[in-house]
Amino acid sequence: MTKAGGALLALGLVVTVGCANGTTATDQPSTTLILSAATSLGKPLETLRADYQRQHPDMEITLNLGASGILQKQIEQGAPADLFWSAGTAQMDALEQKNLLVAGTRRDLVQNQLVLVRRAGSTLKSFQDLATPTVTQIAIGTPETVPAGKYAQETLSALGLWDAVQSKLIYGKDVTSVLTYVERQAVDAGLVYRTDALASTKVEIVATADEATHQPILYPLAVLQTTQHRQQAEEFATYLHGAHAQEILTRAGFLQYGN
Repeated sequence: MTKAGGALLALGLVVTVGCANGTTATDQPSTTLILSAATSLGKPLETLRADYQRQHPDMEITLNLGASGILQKQIEQGAPADLFWSAGTAQMDALEQKNLLVAGTRRDLVQNQLVLVRRAGSTLKSFQDLATPTVTQIAIGTPETVPAGKYAQETLSALGLWDAVQSKLIYGKDVTSVLTYVERQAVDAGLVYRTDALASTKVEIVATADEATHQPILYPLAVLQTTQHRQQAEEFATYLHGAHAQEILTRAGFLQYGN
């Protein structure tokens, strides 16, 4: 075999391997976007990310999920992110005041509700029961960093229960942690978002907090000034505003903003 023939054979092997893997250089994502989002958005976002990437094979969406307050601090300290989707307006307000949002991209997309859930076998029937001796431990998110925890604090205060239950409180790092405490029967009850409660088969919803007892539970989304891919980030944000995304979010238990 000539040297030229050997070179062609070698090249053929490289191409064959590439085809066997089902990918070529043009199939690889050319842009990666990082979306920092509240933990409570995790499940619908997994679906939306997969759908979007199928439609845009040149894109890769990386989800950074956590408590909104912690994500806010990460962004302020320079952590890489292209978009931020918070479970509270205070965290987005803080970034906006520091000029960290792309002007005109902030928008409230969905709403949620705060619910009281109980562990299996519990006889808890109302918020007022939280103050009774039969309830010894109650889980809520850390109010300083977890919007759901702040809403829980506001609700318990509005109902005149905060002082009575403070000694019973167990704090979670995010709303998922609070739900897990109840699911594992480590606590008697917890205050979580309706969407998280609906996704669990191990807890029961006891009551829904009256909207008058806490600040509106809004989920604002915005593109961040630190993005290196502003056009692609704004296109993904537009997708999340769209009918398909809203349908997925509604199925997960979220309420469309304004409804």
